[in-house]
Formats: sequence, C-alpha cells, structure tokens
Amino acid sequence: MVNNVTIDDVAARAGVSAATVSQALNRPARVSASTRRRVLEAISQLGYIPERESAGRVRQKRPESAPVTIYEVAERAGVSIATVSHALNRPGRVGATTRERVLDVIDEMGFTPKPAAVTLARKGVGRIGVVAPFTSYASYMMRLMGVLEACAARNVDVVVFDVPSVAAAMSPLLRTLPVTGRLDGLLIMGVPLEDAMARRLSRRKLATVLVDSLHKGLGWVNVDDEAGGYQVGTHLIERGHRSFTYVSEGQRSAEYTSPAQLRMHGILRALDERGLTEDALRHWIVPANDMPGGREAAAAILRLADVPAAVIAHHDGLAAGLLAGFRAAGCRVPEDIAVVGYDGSDLAQALELTTVDQPFEETGRIAATLLLGQLDGTGRPNQQVKLTPTLIVRATS
Repeated sequence: MVNNVTIDDVAARAGVSAATVSQALNRPARVSASTRRRVLEAISQLGYIPERESAGRVRQKRPESAPVTIYEVAERAGVSIATVSHALNRPGRVGATTRERVLDVIDEMGFTPKPAAVTLARKGVGRIGVVAPFTSYASYMMRLMGVLEACAARNVDVVVFDVPSVAAAMSPLLRTLPVTGRLDGLLIMGVPLEDAMARRLSRRKLATVLVDSLHKGLGWVNVDDEAGGYQVGTHLIERGHRSFTYVSEGQRSAEYTSPAQLRMHGILRALDERGLTEDALRHWIVPANDMPGGREAAAAILRLADVPAAVIAHHDGLAAGLLAGFRAAGCRVPEDIAVVGYDGSDLAQALELTTVDQPFEETGRIAATLLLGQLDGTGRPNQQVKLTPTLIVRATS
C-alpha cells in the first residue's frame, strides 16, 4: 500500500508548522521536548516515513560528490524553494527568523547557488568578493583600484558586488552574503555588518576584512574620520572663525555611526578645547548629495539670520556646489565665508579648495593585502589598521 502521508499532514496533526516537523527530525535540539514528543507521536500515528517519497519509492541517497540542490535546502528548512531563493536574492521579502533558518541550512549543507557551481571546477585560482555602495559614492571605486593593484600580481579574481547607499537605507546593516560565485575571501566596504552576519562569516570560515566599517572580531582598515574633523575644526578656529555649519546628506537609520557623525565629533572636540560650545556647530542636511545640492544649500544658508563664518562639506563635490553658490550670490570666499571640502579629490585641487585628503587607494590596497595574507597563511586574522587623513589648506579657508 502506498503511503501518501506528507510532512504537512504530520504538521497539521501535531499542531505545528512543517518547519518545526523538519527541525524535530533533523535538528531536535532546536525544538522543545514536549513539541518534539508531539511531532513524533503524530509521525507514529500517521505512519509518516521521512526517507520515502510520496509515491512510496525508497529515495536514493545522494552521492557525496553530488552538489546539494535548492530543493534539499528547502526541505531541510521546511520552506518552499521560492522562499530559499528570496532569502538569497531578495532578503527583504523574507522574515528575519525564516531568513536565518534558511541561511543556517545553506551553511550546514554547503549549498552553492547554481551560477557558482561551474566555478567549483576551477583549480588554483582564488576569488575574492568586494561589497560596497559603488554606484552611490565614487570614493569606493578609488578604494577598488587599490584592491586591484594588490591582487594584480596574484592569481586572484576580484568579483564586485554593488549595494545601496547606507545613508539612504532604513535598514542599512548587511544581512546576506553575496551568492554569485564561489568566494575564498570577502572585503566589505562602507557597510555596517549585522551581528548574525558576522557569526555566519565565522561559521563559514570565510576570511573577511572590513573597510570604512567596524565590527568586533573582524579585521578592518579605516581612515580616522574623527581626526579629520578635528583637523578641520582646529584650522578654522585658528583662522578666527567661531560659527560653523557641516553640510551632508541625511541618515535614515540610527543603527550605525556614520562618517559624518564621526567628523562632527572631531569638530566638536576642537571647539571644546578652545572654549566654544556645541551651539557653534550646525548640521545642514541636503536633499541632493551632489554639486547642485550644494548650490541649493548655499542659497538657503545665506538666507539664515545668522550666517555661519565657515561651512564644511561632507565631500568635495558638495563643497564645489557650495563654493559656486556662495560666489554666485556675491560672497567672497574665504573673506565672507570659508569653505572646506573632504576627500582630497582632483576637483578640490582644480578649484583651490581646502580639503581633507583621504588615502582611498591605500585603504583598498592594505585591506586586500591583509585578506590575501589570511588566505595564504602568511598573515594574522583580525588585524586592524587606522590611517590618518591629511588637511590640505588652500585658498577657500
């Protein structure tokens, strides 16, 4: 007689979900004793045979060399294959608990998504992934140049993964791993890491280095934003300025500390050391984080009852827009209002703009070197490198 009992039948009899039945069978420690007993009683009453297909044929054991399939992941996690796909490619569509369960099963079974399966045959070639908001901030392309330089002499492929702007995201923490292609190591740039993701990286033993980001237990390479802000604040105070406005894009989430916040901390430290209060610094949010946004901000700042003596822009493109806006309104820079940019770009040099130079390529080069050292066994895990930016004083301050 054919046994047509399914896992859903067992779940209905036991009054639990199909996922709970799967866990009671495969990961009993995750299920309470009373629930596990109820599930096993339902299995006994219904005659459910987990190792048989619905048609009653004995399921052939998958050869150890055969790749794990998405169907096996879905069955083990007690979800549909669509849910597995969403957990990997559209994590926002899957609840946090379900996503964690699916990703745990993927780690446990060693599932490799189909586009990556072909690369398993490749021998002797390393592959590292670089995750960053490349299309949101040009500075990450400069960091990538340093990564490519470090990898040029090595037999290493570099795979790039673009992620959205952290500042514009309601939930900015990195929650899923790149799944396109086998990765031997990972560089994560400018994206804060969720604790569960850090634990998953550790379980997978995937060598990881952060850039422009911090997380306990992982190596990182960062430029000291607070030190950069302190240099700017000190310089402007020494020029005799006593009121300041920091101009940047907004930050939708409070789940992380942004570079803008760190730089303003540095400015406030400089103010405090010289007897000025926090009220001397205002934060101005621009609706558009670009040169036109800077021009609009300049016009709005000039309409204030108390126009600041100095304006600090979060990056040089924004500073260029501010500079153009102030000059278009007839303001003399720096006599009427000082302007300072950030990043040390070619644009700042062309405009004779005071700026803070960040060693972007060096951060990428050092991070890639640390990662490659972890992969070939010549380096130490979890090394942390902090670089100091350099104030470049020019004509606008």
